[in-house]
Amino acid sequence: MIHRLMGASSSRLALFALAGIGTVAIAAAPSPSGLSMTGQYALATMFFAGFLWVTGALPLAVTALTIPVLLTGTGVYDSMDAALVGFADHIIFLFLAGFMLANAIQKYDIDRRIALYSIAKMGSSPRRLIFAIMIVTALLSMWVSNTATAAMMTPIAVGVLSQILDRDDLMSSDEQDRTSDTTETVSDGGTVESTAAFTNLRISMLLGTAYAASVGGVGTIIGTPPNAILVSQLNAILDYEIGFTEWFIVGFPVVVVTLPLVWFLLTYVLYPPEVPDVERARATAREQLEAEGDLDPRGKRVAAIFAVTAGLWMLGGLGDLFEPYLSAVWMTTVFGGEGMTIFGVEGHQGLLYYVMVGVAAVPALVLADTMEWDELVDIDWGTLLLFGGGISLANALADTGATEWIADTVFSGLVGAPIVLVIGAVVLVVIFLTEMTSNSATTSIIVPILISLGSVFSATLGLTDFSTALFLSVAGAIAASFAFALPVATPPNAIVFGSGYVEQRHMLRAGLVLNAVMTVVLTGVIWALFTFVWPHLLW
Repeated sequence: MIHRLMGASSSRLALFALAGIGTVAIAAAPSPSGLSMTGQYALATMFFAGFLWVTGALPLAVTALTIPVLLTGTGVYDSMDAALVGFADHIIFLFLAGFMLANAIQKYDIDRRIALYSIAKMGSSPRRLIFAIMIVTALLSMWVSNTATAAMMTPIAVGVLSQILDRDDLMSSDEQDRTSDTTETVSDGGTVESTAAFTNLRISMLLGTAYAASVGGVGTIIGTPPNAILVSQLNAILDYEIGFTEWFIVGFPVVVVTLPLVWFLLTYVLYPPEVPDVERARATAREQLEAEGDLDPRGKRVAAIFAVTAGLWMLGGLGDLFEPYLSAVWMTTVFGGEGMTIFGVEGHQGLLYYVMVGVAAVPALVLADTMEWDELVDIDWGTLLLFGGGISLANALADTGATEWIADTVFSGLVGAPIVLVIGAVVLVVIFLTEMTSNSATTSIIVPILISLGSVFSATLGLTDFSTALFLSVAGAIAASFAFALPVATPPNAIVFGSGYVEQRHMLRAGLVLNAVMTVVLTGVIWALFTFVWPHLLW
């Protein structure tokens, strides 16, 4: 154990040293034409953070904390206050509220009830059972973080499998290893054969759970970190705010198109389930749902607060529908604007601004006597720090002109290419990069670059610089949730793989096929959204 710990520590120090050497080399190199000295230091900081994120030498959140230190230490910013602005970005507080709402939903087993109900109603065959679990996972992932959803749905999926498969077919890899140590089966040739097999039903259900959590997270801003990173960086770099409803209009169609396709490929092409009868699993789901009983009054209040919050999130983006019926004063007060409000001041973000609505839900949970602070505070603070570091890095790259320099230098070769080729290149590059590191880290690095491509490809796409930057960065953020081949790519992949009920070879086989198919499908879907939806959103 001591030797293993020492080895891990030495490896971490070696990777950290390599990151430092590379950073110094970039910072000390002769400045290329068109890049300022501070821009060069910002690029050095990006290399440092990106190298550590990709290699996993430090936890993602710890690496994020090094970013403001380097930005201030190298003089990109003249004070830590400027370098730390990203850690107070409004989108961080939206995710904080979303995490706390998720804690309340999980405390009263509301998510579990939804899952059991869906399984009992929809799971009449193996494929439908898998689809039921994937639909519930995707829908929950839209409103609860995809990481939390995958963590909740994986044991539910295993529980469903336990009602269908024999124990030997359901053992995790760790259990199989322990079993093989004591009950080895020797073949005629004298070799040891495995006593347990991975059934297609088991593989497709568990991979379907992971993939559905990633796909479902695309549907809303709070569904997955890449969405929030994009929104925050658009606000920081372009001073543009994507509303909750605006994102939903784009993200939800992506979910509707891709989720059934992932299910079809898993259950009809890659791992067709071979078990004919799943009635026992449905019966068990009904029994467990009955055992849950009715929601107690506190649980009902949580459900009501969540429903109202989600409804207000959506309503806040529908101001145009109310404009004929509300006075200018009330429109500014409720939906935001620069005019006079009922409070007698000019200019307002709007009472239905989605961050305000989300943060207000937290005291509502406490006032409703449903949650205590100790329960609310048990959230993924590391993800929030990762957001802050990514936003700070994006700000520095934009403020110093480094992203524009990268765009002109690296992507100028695609200028004049057909729009479909540009979209496909962005999707393919992001999916490939995301396989190598977490999708949050990838998005933090690539989104500022995609935003800067607005000036490079605006003529090619026939749009303004702003519209092109928005279009390409949204495409990249969506693609970051579609890396399916490796455990490190997304948190849901890591959670399902970490459960021990599937092996990397299963994920790799399915993921490579899905990555190839989804590159083509996403290119088509994003092109369709760009052609038919974007112009009507007034982005």
